[in-house]
Amino acid sequence: MRHRKGGRKLNMDSTERKAMFRNMVTSLVTHGSIRTTEARAKELRRFAEKVVTIAKRAPASTDGLSGGELQVAQAKRVHAFRRARRWVMDADALGKLFNEYAVRFAARQGGYTRIVKAGFRPGDDAAMAVIEWVDNPPRGESETASA
Repeated sequence: MRHRKGGRKLNMDSTERKAMFRNMVTSLVTHGSIRTTEARAKELRRFAEKVVTIAKRAPASTDGLSGGELQVAQAKRVHAFRRARRWVMDADALGKLFNEYAVRFAARQGGYTRIVKAGFRPGDDAAMAVIEWVDNPPRGESETASA
């Protein structure tokens, strides 16, 4: 029985699963949206939203601080970078997370990602989905909005 055991196994051992989600979080931060299976997208949402929350809680700027306050703010920011680095494997993506997404989602209390069903994969008929950030326009609407 798997009572009170959170998360999907996705037919992988824990190290494979963790590596896959690290790569997927990094790709999501870098590209803004990715196409994957529905089960993986639903599971990825947990990790992506935690990473954004870590970035939001880090002190945004240390302007106007001095002495002990400055040291505490810098230490909290470094700690947040190190925690997020566990999931985001690219330095550019990490910078984008802290400089762009943390600012973009500062007013939101959660729910940073959207999952849109995207049909079925031709080879094995797996349910596919697109996971993207909420403030991005949904796929298909970006062409009509710019026209």
